[in-house]
Amino acid sequence: MTSSSETENDTSTPSATTTDVPAFGWSGYAERVNGRFAMLGFAAVLLIEALSGETFLHWAGLVP
Repeated sequence: MTSSSETENDTSTPSATTTDVPAFGWSGYAERVNGRFAMLGFAAVLLIEALSGETFLHWAGLVP
């Protein structure tokens, strides 16, 4: 027989890399994830500039 605490659904499963529970809005978890994606984007821009020899704006066709 199972107790009532074992049958409850736990919908707030923590992340594998932190004990914070993912939440919508301005939370520490959301800001951390946003910062990580920003770092990946910045690294991608640096990689594009290093491999192409042009600035990112010129490579993307935004500046003639």
